[in-house]
Formats: sequence, C-alpha cells, structure tokens
Amino acid sequence: MPDHATSEHGTRLDSTRVHVTPDHAVSNRIRASRAAMAPFFRLFEASAYATRDPDDPENCDFVFGNPHEMPLEGFVTSLARGLTPQNQEWFAYKLSEPESQRIVAASLRERRGMPFESEDVLMTNGAFAALAVSLCALLDPGDEVIYVSPPWFFYEAMIIAYGGVPVRVDIDRATLDLDLDAIEAAITPRTKAIIINSPHNPTGKIYPPSTLEGLATLLENASERHGRPIYLLSDEAYSRILFDGRTYHSPTMAYPYSLLIYTYGKTLLTPGQRLGYIALPPTMPARAAMREALMAAQVVVGFAFPNALLQHSLADLEKLSIDIAALQRRRNLLVEALTAMGYGVRTPEATFYLMVDSPSRDDEAFAARLGVHKIYVLPGTIAELPGTFRVSLTANDAMIERSLAGFEAAYEEALATTSAPQPAAP
Repeated sequence: MPDHATSEHGTRLDSTRVHVTPDHAVSNRIRASRAAMAPFFRLFEASAYATRDPDDPENCDFVFGNPHEMPLEGFVTSLARGLTPQNQEWFAYKLSEPESQRIVAASLRERRGMPFESEDVLMTNGAFAALAVSLCALLDPGDEVIYVSPPWFFYEAMIIAYGGVPVRVDIDRATLDLDLDAIEAAITPRTKAIIINSPHNPTGKIYPPSTLEGLATLLENASERHGRPIYLLSDEAYSRILFDGRTYHSPTMAYPYSLLIYTYGKTLLTPGQRLGYIALPPTMPARAAMREALMAAQVVVGFAFPNALLQHSLADLEKLSIDIAALQRRRNLLVEALTAMGYGVRTPEATFYLMVDSPSRDDEAFAARLGVHKIYVLPGTIAELPGTFRVSLTANDAMIERSLAGFEAAYEEALATTSAPQPAAP
C-alpha cells in the first residue's frame, strides 16, 4: 500500500509526515469541561437509569424535572395561536423582540417592585443560554468565577468553556444557607463573577434577605478593594416554584451589578421549549455598555435568541404556571412517607426536588438498588452531595403511589446488608 494518497480535491496526503488522531482535534478547554461533567454523563453511560427499559410502564422516573403528565392546555393553545402568520416576517430572524421585552419588564416590575426597563431585557433560548451568554460577555482568560456547591450540573464546565477558572465554595451544610465567610475568603483580585442559584437546586433553599444583603455588602467591599466590579449571576429558574406561601427575594434587589437569569421551562414544565431572558436591574451603572456586550455574546455563542413562535406566544405564556399546589401535595406525601420508612428527609422550601439521605454511604449503589425496584433517582454524588439522592416532584401521582413499596423494600435491603456480618480482614 502506498505511503501517500490523494484527496478528492487533489491534495497529497503523506502518511509519513502527518499523524492525526481524533484526540488531537479536541481543545484542552473542552477536555476540561467534559471532565467536569463526567459524573453527570456517568448517569447515562453506567447506571441503573442508563440500562432501564424506557418504555416499561412500571418505571418510576424521579431523575429529572421532566413532565410526566400532558402539557398545560393553555400552553398548547397559545402556541397554536402564535403559529398563524400575521405578516410576511412572522418567522424571520428574531432578536429580542420589543413586545417580548415589554412583557418581561412589566412582569418584573410587578414581581420585584423595581422599575425594570424594556431595553434592559435580553431574550434568550432558556436559562442555559442566558448563563452561557453572560459568561461569554464577562470573562477573560484566567478570570475566576465563584459558584456554590452543591451546584447545578453544568456551572463548572461552562465557566471552563468560556475561559474562566471555577472556584467552588460549599454552602453551610447545617442551615443550607450561603456561607458568607467562605465566599469572602474565596474572593481574589481575579474574581470576576459569582453564580447564585436561589431557590437552590437541589436543596430547595430560598436565600433570605439578610443573607442577600450580607452578600451584597461583601461583594461591594471586594469590588472597591480590587478596583473592578464583581458581577453576580442570579440563576432564578425556580423563582416561581415556591411552597407554603413563601416569598422570593432576588439578589438583584440588593446588589446593582447583578444579571437576572430566568427560564420559563420550569414554571411551564416545558424544558424542551427554550425560552428565557437576562434582565439588568435599573440600579446597575453603565447598563448600555453591558447590554451591547450581552447582545454581541448572544450572536457569537450561537444566536442565543428564542425562536419566533415562543416570542409570539409570550403574552399568554407569562400568565401560565403548572399546579404548584399539586407539587406541594406530592412533596408532603413523599416527605411523610419516606420519613416514616426511616429515611432522613429535608422539606424543600421551593423547586422541583426533594433531597433524601441514602441509607448506605454509597449513594450510587443505593440508586442501583432502587433501580431493581424500577425506581430511578439522581445519586447525590452527581450533585456534589454524596450520601444522598434527589427525587423530582414532577412525577405524577400514580408513579409516586407505585414507588412507595419499592422505596421501603430498598431501605430494608440496605439496612440488612449493612448490618450483616462482614468477613474478617485478611
């Protein structure tokens, strides 16, 4: 066989001079991002969830905040209305449409009691894109971004992908509140931003005003000390999923250098229809420059604007919500039932999720044990909470009722295994 060949375009390919493997084509940045996401991908590659029969009607799937009931009727009818073209540009390229910006600003003025302006709203295809756009606009190589652990799955990977250095700070594990002393200790002259997720996934904690005011004070002091603002990315995906009549307090109300990030995918339980936004509070200095930077970032990260149909439907979608009372009822049922079985359970103040203590230290092994009973949960190790597992409250009522016997059996099996005599060490 010859040691060279000719491509279809006539270019000589000399195998004695060029040695290319697929690994050589992958950037170090993406390698590092992929490594940060390894626990998440393990769920799809080597777990009971990965090997389940997805079509088995007996499955009790509590892994993600996915719908297990038909969509809201109002959601479907709204999209149907928006589908009918009213002019020749109905499905043309869309940026942040003025009507969408107006609707969001009006909603924020009502919900936050602050005079948000339409021009300070940037429509995005979900909170995922809003976070990517924000990091892209803010970060230079080597800038540090503080994020709180346990985190949303992709914070660390996304910080790396946009050239930043992720800095992990644990919550106060006793109170589930922010550890302000630890955050202050983590700030350096390279700190460019901090990501705060409230209500917090996965713990369900809503950070109180006193905590947010304390955070604002330390960020203001650090910004003054280092001669540049530290930006706060406020991930508010679950800010309308509140239990027991609680009130949500946004970090943007306490700290002017904040970017409010929101998605309608949680409130509507439609994560496959990507609609969200970034909003700048009216207290932020020099907002025009930030708007320009964010819009440029929306283009370069992959035209991160929501599609035409969702923007046409936003006036209706803004008014809709899934049944929060039903979520709260499911939360109460599971907290009561699992506690009675012997599980340690914290009652979440908000979000879709319930964090439960695993009866065995190896939460992934216990998740596999639950899988034998066709119950699928998120092992806490994936969310940096080893020894626990997460249960999504978006499961339907029949699924929850069906799961209770399996939860109890798995708990008893784990206790029996733990209490069984162990072989003597060699």
